Parts: sequence; structure tokens; C-alpha cells
Amino acid sequence: MYSCNKSRLEELLNEFSSFGKTPNNGVTRLCFSQEDLQARDYFRKYCEELGLDVVWDDMGNMYAKLDGKKDIPPIVIGSHLDSVEKGGRFDGVLGVLTGIEVVKTLIEHKEELEAPIVVMNFTNEEGARFDPAMMSSGVLANKFDKEKMLYSKDKDGVTFKEALEASGYVGKKSNRLKKALSYLELHIEQGPVLESEQLEIGVVEGVLGMVCYEITITGQSNHAGTTPMKLRKDPFFLATDLITEMRKKLDKIDDALVYTMGRVNVTPNIHTVIPNKVVFTLEARHQDPAKIKEVEEVIFSLPEEQAGCSVSFEKLWSRDTVQFDESLCSLIQNACEEYSYTFKRMYSGAGHDAQFIASYIPSAMIFVPSVNGKSHCEEELTSFEDCVKGANVLLRTVLALQRNLSKQESKTM
Repeated sequence: MYSCNKSRLEELLNEFSSFGKTPNNGVTRLCFSQEDLQARDYFRKYCEELGLDVVWDDMGNMYAKLDGKKDIPPIVIGSHLDSVEKGGRFDGVLGVLTGIEVVKTLIEHKEELEAPIVVMNFTNEEGARFDPAMMSSGVLANKFDKEKMLYSKDKDGVTFKEALEASGYVGKKSNRLKKALSYLELHIEQGPVLESEQLEIGVVEGVLGMVCYEITITGQSNHAGTTPMKLRKDPFFLATDLITEMRKKLDKIDDALVYTMGRVNVTPNIHTVIPNKVVFTLEARHQDPAKIKEVEEVIFSLPEEQAGCSVSFEKLWSRDTVQFDESLCSLIQNACEEYSYTFKRMYSGAGHDAQFIASYIPSAMIFVPSVNGKSHCEEELTSFEDCVKGANVLLRTVLALQRNLSKQESKTM
């Protein structure tokens, strides 16, 4: 049983980490920035030197194809090359580069492939320059309207359309990913679970559903020094009381529920003035929609008025739990067992391109551990040993899919 080449993958990861390298060994590689274009150009050149055919579509998504014996839908391996500002060296790019390493390993061992293999780079997955995140996979899956996406602007007023056209990566709409036998995405976990449980691989069964509400409490401003406490209508005091009560209720729903009050705005935000308004968000994630419903019931139970203040809430957005293809998850698990890698079935709390692609192509993900659970920061780290373990699982999964095609053909002969 042959495996991927650790030193070669390490070298490739180090090469890509030079595109947008930050002083503290992270990367800033925003969509269609000069650094992103350097990474794209290198990806294209490297794949073409391997003999792959590289094209891109009308959203700039890149496809590097290794032909199989049959002209049938491909097995697609993908992720993204863009990063957040001062992000890490592994987020996204690891999924693309392990795809390249798998293809190079297959070529080296002269593997006869039934189906083509495509290594894919999705455009603007992070949404760090242009909102929203997972923009291009969302367009491919008809989750987002392309025309609206084209006019998304960065902080300098540059539209996605302008940046796309300037990039040189405007391709044909006909090149879009439409059909595939499967889509596989390897990614760092971006959380602490695998490391804390001393596990090597996460077999990702889906992406958690989530909901986000904005809660507004309106009171009355007055002088901080002259207004007696019993005569105040202070929305900030009420907000802290309600948050405490909500936390007690939310903690009772389920141990797997995660929730965050991540944005708080206090108006007028002056230390000598009693606030007149507090606005904060509550975001919650869980795989079971019934648990998300319980979170909403906690929000719905908030008083309309209390302590002289009014309380209201608005649902900002939500998403349903995405379930990945069980047969693919089983193949990934089998690959772990072939290598005697420790693993667990798990869900992703973060969003990935796979969640959109799963709506029309059988999809699954592979996680490798994140040191200290850190991601989207310069301290992000995954050992090269764990990187190549993930690549090996990816390799064995691809080979299993190819073998299944051979078996199907032999049955029909």
C-alpha cells in the first residue's frame, strides 16, 4: 500500500505560505489581491507541469483535471487559496495542495483511473474582501445570485466584478462544476476537539445548522451623576440581566449546543451618560433543528418591556444542517482503518464550500487537527505529519471510488 509523500507536501505548503506571508508566519491572501494571484498562477503552473488541464469559470473558480480512461463526471477534490487578513498557512490551501499531492502520487504509481480527477480552487471562500463567504460555491449551487455577487464591494469600493476582470481569471460559464461523482474537501478542523481527544482524523458527517438573532433593548438616556438608580431606565443593566437568564436556559438545552453573544453596541457609549439603547447578537449552532427551535423559544420568551425599557428582536439569518453523503463518509472511515489512524465522526461548526456543493453533488469532508484549536490567526498550525495523514486518507478514498467504478463496469460486462 503506497502513500503520499510527506516531504513533498511540506515543501509545497511552505511554497504557498510565501504568497502573502506576514511577519508572524501567517498569511494575508485576500481574494484577487496580488498575493492571491501569485498563488493562483503558481497553482496553474504546477498543475500544468504535472500534465493536468487547467481551466477556470466565470466566477474565477479554477479546475485542474487529470483524465481518466472514461469521459465521465470526475471525482473533485477542492478547497480555497484565499485567506482572511493575518490568517494561517493551512486554512483552505491544505485542501487544494493535498489534492495536488494525491494526483501526483497517483501519476507516480501509474494508476489507471476510471474517472477523471479534478483539483479545484474556489474563489472568495473566506469573504474577507468581498461579502459573503463561500461566494462562488454559493453561485455554483444556486444559493447566491451571480449578478448581486458581482457588485459586492470591498472596503475601498472596488466591486467583485472589477477585481475579477482585472485578475485575468474570467473564464467560461460552461466550465462551471455541474456534475461529479463526488466532492471531497480536506480541511484543518479549526477547533480543539481532535487534539483534545488525541485523534488523528475527523470524518465529517455534515455542517451544523445555525441561527442568528439581533436583540434590541431601548431605554432612556440621562445624566450619569444626577439620576437616582431607582429612577433610571438603563437598557445596559437590563441587557446583562437578560443575558444571564438566557445563558442559564441555553445551557440546559444540550451539551452539544454552542452559542455566542458576539456583537454588542451600546449607545451613546459615553461614560457620563446612561445608555438609551443596547443591541446585541445571539448566534447558536447545533445539528438537530429541534434544538435550534429551543434556542428560538428562549428568545421568544424575552419580555416586551421590563425595568422601564422595551425589548425587541429580529432574525438576521439562519441555515439548516447540511448532511454529507453517508457512503462517502464510510469510505473515509475505511481509509482511516486501513492506516490504523484514530478517528471520530463529527460535524463542522464552521462553514465550508462543501456545504453548498453537497446540495447537488455527493460530498464529504476530512478534518485534521488544529494545534490549540487555533485558526483564522497567524498562530494557526497543523503538524506536517497530520497533514500527510489527511492526504493519505484522501488518497485511499479516491482509490476506493475508482475501484467501485471498476466493479460496476465488470458487473455490466
